[in-house]
Amino acid sequence: PRPPHLVSARPSPPPSPPPTSFASSTRRPASTTPIQKATGPPAGKGANVRAALQGRRGWGWTPGSQGGGAGGSNFTVLSVESKDSCPAPPSRPTPPTSHPGKDTVIVAKVNGKELQGKPTFKWIKGKWLELGSKSGARFTFKESHDPASNVRTLWGRGGMGARAGGCTGPASQKAYCLRQRETLTSSPRGGPACSPTLREVVEEENKKKKKDDDDLGIPPEVWELLKGAKKSEYERIAFQYGITDLRGMLKRLKKAKVEVKKSAAFTKKLDPAYQVDKGNKIKLVVEISDPDLPLKWFKNGQEIKPSSKYVFENVGKKRILTINKCTLADDAAYEVVVKDEKCFTELFVREPPVLIITPLEDQQVFVGDRVEMSVEVSEEGAQVMWMKDGVEMTREDSYKAQYRFKKDGKRHILIYSEVTLEDKGRYRVMTNGGQCEADLIVEEKQLEVLQDIADLTVKASEQAEFKCEVSDEKVTGKWYKNGVEVRPSKRITISHIGRVHKLPLEGIGRAQLPSLKLPRISALPPEPPKIHLDCSGKTSENAIVVVAGNKLRLDVSITGEPPPVATWLKEDQVFSATEGRVRIEQREGSSSFLIESAERGDEGRYTIKVTNPAGEDVASIFLRVVDVPDPPEAVRVTSVGEDWAVLVWEPPKYDGGQPLTGYLLERKKKGSQRWMKLNFEVFTELTYESTNMIEGVLYEMRVFAVNAIGVSQPSVNTKPFMPIAPTSEPQHLMVEDVTDTTTTLKWRPPDKIGAGGIDGYLVEYCVEGSDEWIPANTEPVERCGFTVKNLPTGAKIVFRVVGVNIAGRSQPATLTQPVTIREIVEQPKIRLPRHLRETYVRKVGEHLNLVIPFQGKPRPQVVWTKGGAPVDASRVHVRTSDFDTVFFVREAARSDSGEYELGVQIENMKDTATIRIRVVEKAGPPEHVMVKEVWGTNALVEWQPPKDDGNSEITGYLVQKADKKTMEWFTVYEHNRHTCCTVSDLIMGNEYYFRVYSENFCGLSDLPGVSKNTARIVKTGITFKPFEYKEHDFRMAPKFLTPLPDRVVVAGYAAALNCAVRGHPKPKVVWMKNNMEIREDPKFLMTNYQGVLTLNIRRPSPFDAGTYSCRAVNELGEALAECKLEVRGEDARPALHPAFEPLRAPGGPCWAGLGSEPGRPSGL
Repeated sequence: PRPPHLVSARPSPPPSPPPTSFASSTRRPASTTPIQKATGPPAGKGANVRAALQGRRGWGWTPGSQGGGAGGSNFTVLSVESKDSCPAPPSRPTPPTSHPGKDTVIVAKVNGKELQGKPTFKWIKGKWLELGSKSGARFTFKESHDPASNVRTLWGRGGMGARAGGCTGPASQKAYCLRQRETLTSSPRGGPACSPTLREVVEEENKKKKKDDDDLGIPPEVWELLKGAKKSEYERIAFQYGITDLRGMLKRLKKAKVEVKKSAAFTKKLDPAYQVDKGNKIKLVVEISDPDLPLKWFKNGQEIKPSSKYVFENVGKKRILTINKCTLADDAAYEVVVKDEKCFTELFVREPPVLIITPLEDQQVFVGDRVEMSVEVSEEGAQVMWMKDGVEMTREDSYKAQYRFKKDGKRHILIYSEVTLEDKGRYRVMTNGGQCEADLIVEEKQLEVLQDIADLTVKASEQAEFKCEVSDEKVTGKWYKNGVEVRPSKRITISHIGRVHKLPLEGIGRAQLPSLKLPRISALPPEPPKIHLDCSGKTSENAIVVVAGNKLRLDVSITGEPPPVATWLKEDQVFSATEGRVRIEQREGSSSFLIESAERGDEGRYTIKVTNPAGEDVASIFLRVVDVPDPPEAVRVTSVGEDWAVLVWEPPKYDGGQPLTGYLLERKKKGSQRWMKLNFEVFTELTYESTNMIEGVLYEMRVFAVNAIGVSQPSVNTKPFMPIAPTSEPQHLMVEDVTDTTTTLKWRPPDKIGAGGIDGYLVEYCVEGSDEWIPANTEPVERCGFTVKNLPTGAKIVFRVVGVNIAGRSQPATLTQPVTIREIVEQPKIRLPRHLRETYVRKVGEHLNLVIPFQGKPRPQVVWTKGGAPVDASRVHVRTSDFDTVFFVREAARSDSGEYELGVQIENMKDTATIRIRVVEKAGPPEHVMVKEVWGTNALVEWQPPKDDGNSEITGYLVQKADKKTMEWFTVYEHNRHTCCTVSDLIMGNEYYFRVYSENFCGLSDLPGVSKNTARIVKTGITFKPFEYKEHDFRMAPKFLTPLPDRVVVAGYAAALNCAVRGHPKPKVVWMKNNMEIREDPKFLMTNYQGVLTLNIRRPSPFDAGTYSCRAVNELGEALAECKLEVRGEDARPALHPAFEPLRAPGGPCWAGLGSEPGRPSGL
């Protein structure tokens, strides 16, 4: 494919653009076409390079640093593609200078004589953002075409002063957006070559530039931006600011010392730009260094307040602004301010493409007909562009071509009231989502004679009337007698009504018949000129009133011989225009004054003056133009309430020439396109109160002025306002505490807060006898309590509290009685909670946490005792504040049970309370479980209560049975209150064992009591007499076969304690350290393998040293074995036996031994 042809229009070139980039980017063969004369950029350093570029059918210059907004200078690139040759250079646009808050206009012209077809244009801002007709209200793009010179002119208007950035505008048949480093090549098919000596010129410039390699023509502010940017952003910044020598820029950045200036307030700033589809929501996220710093959001310089539209979120150090249901009104610049630092971004709201539902249709009409060409689009209120034969049709040109536009919902209509031959052509409607075309064919209407002139025969002195009818009522005709035109006179009156033309002749006689012949002109006597008006003469006054926009045609009949000459004057100026909106038409026997579309400036006195050799005549006409009034001025909202707002305005400066009859008012929600009428009858006052509004919603209002002609254009919308009301007064204001210099107040929030929320409270006080209220706090407090300090001792002061929100202060809540500033002595009193007035029961291992409030002033002294002695500080932790005391035990034990006494004392005043605490655990197993009696299939089982009831009452027993053959246990009784029970329904021939669990507050005991004898259910009629023998008694009390030896181990190496025990029944083994049982602890591992007991200690530390004991218990007795364990540091390892000397490693000692290998428990 052929290369695109670049036409770039960029503002204000710097004095020395870098030429090295063109040399590196030129990739075309040399040619012999001479360089054309440079007419674009100014001469100076690198002028020959620019001249060479202009010699190529595309040209451009590097942007400077002009422009007044954040982000640098404005930058525009326009690229055009042709398929066979390079387009002619465009006219150089005037370099724009944008100022904050003002529009910037960029104009470029493209010569399309060498283009095959019409190009299409796209405007691009920065590197990627495409700007279209619906990219926001700030940007407007137009295009016009001059068919004579075949030059296309592009206008780009945008409010870019405050948000300057890179803008490019490519225009191509197949759209291209080229970077600056891309250059044009010559035509590959033998077309005209473009700047053949460009390479030689560039090489010559490179030699001159080597001496000043560091000076790349980049402004200092751009260098500062590059130093603080990331490497990934270098290319974007270079493209935005027109830096083409990327290699030289990178070399200089590498040499420079990069000092990144870190923000003190922001750790993460906003992105340069955001884009969102219309109707969606977007989140703007910024991260600050200190979460306590105040932060404000601004939109186009106006502070954003929280509402349903704008939602503020605080997540850690992140501050998030969520914009819901984005509209075109949200397309703006946003700013975040923290202290003195700011960061900016731009939000672009992109509308969905507008599709054409019902396209245009071809029409064939006659001249003078009314024509309506309509198209229906997919979205109401969408913007469309009408074009006729490739030229845009605008409202500014509508008065010339006599057309107008109309919108009816989704339908867009082009209306011609009276179509002419010039209106025929091809019409096109374009949207951002499609286009459609149709032809309008206008033809001349053929004139037909419906009724011809008939021959008449009348009697003398009677009236004769000739009449004819034609097909067009607008056609004017002329009457002839014997080939001579008939003119009106006293006897002859010519009439034209609709399509009928009449010529009446009165009083015809024989003597008059010869007078009908054509007389000689020389025989006619001179006749002074005469103006035929209702009021004529120099002193006459004739007024005509016309409505602005209507057509005025004033036909004045004049007579005289010879025919007089008519002259029109407006005031004292002669008016002689015969073309245009206001013109004069001269006809034989009349002079016409036409105004196509009356305007205010047409008002005045018009004079017609007719002269001939016989004299002159003059008539004056005063033309009065009436119109709808101008919009009202200074429309503003003066005050708002909960659901109302007061609107005030001033009358318009121009009332349209008619007295004002009143005003019409409308309002809408901000961001909505739907206006709601507030009055249907005109309102005559200049102040209006709008009601029935929703609190917390932003509204806008506007006013129309009305006179007898019609309704004016709407006034400028008011600034968005929000109906909101202050909160109601705070509730239940009371005094919580008083000292010699302070008073503590507390209150409850207002009953009614409203949509405005509440920002805080202000506290004020007034000394009794004075009317001055002194503020106690300058900033509102959020909590419902405040301590007023530095008050005079002994004074009587009245306090009040007001709520504050965005709408202002609420009504105050005032104390009914003044407060005397003096310390109040209050007796100590313990407010014992209800659950502590009875015995407080907890399980072993659970924590004890008692919070007991008390009162008293000044702060009382709190003492805890148990049995008259202070509590053990190693087990009990006590914390006391001004209002309560906390009794805390991390793990409760049985020893913590008892009565505790709490004492609260102020000087000689004292109050005490007793708290009873019981720490319980599971009970022991029942004792002496025996089968006392067996009869039939029943057995009587009895037992004794357990020795240890777990410090809690025994609430019942669980009884189970098991067949001696299977030894599967089944529950017989639950919650049995007695120490005996009868087990029934036993199976005959089986022998049963029984076991019993005790139950208390903590549940069932861990071990049951098992019956020593069995219950044998004998079959009836069969008696078995067993062999009598003496059974050997294997039972024995526990006895340690191998005692526990004392051990010395090294810290960090696993250790094991071993012993062996024998006993029957199998004894229960308990390991203890310093007489404290070792429970479930991952540091210790206890094993019992056929009487061999092992306690493994994982990586012991000096803290694990102490006396370890092993207790074995069964029903016949118990045995105890003890040893001492000493843990030494790693530096205190014992010397190795000489037999292990060969095991010593070359680099240091090697440790070996039984039961002390690191990480592995040892055995016996």
